[in-house]
Amino acid sequence: MDGFPSMRWSRLFKILSRAPLNYRIEGRGSSQRRKGSHRKLVADGRPDLRMAFHDRQELPGGLIRTILVDQVGLTEEEARALL
Repeated sequence: MDGFPSMRWSRLFKILSRAPLNYRIEGRGSSQRRKGSHRKLVADGRPDLRMAFHDRQELPGGLIRTILVDQVGLTEEEARALL
């Protein structure tokens, strides 16, 4: 199988925030959940994610796979279907 595609943070966040994952930034606007460029993403029934948002950076495909498969818990097929 081909590797996962690289993408910018904004595209990855769109993937994470739409159904079926439905992640959202916890406490948006609150400095309590914000550490510099890091944000805490939460979703019902899914593990929390803490991610740095640097939209000018291109995320390599290996990191996309790590986030979707290893951290979120999707199978590779489920992750690819979302892309």
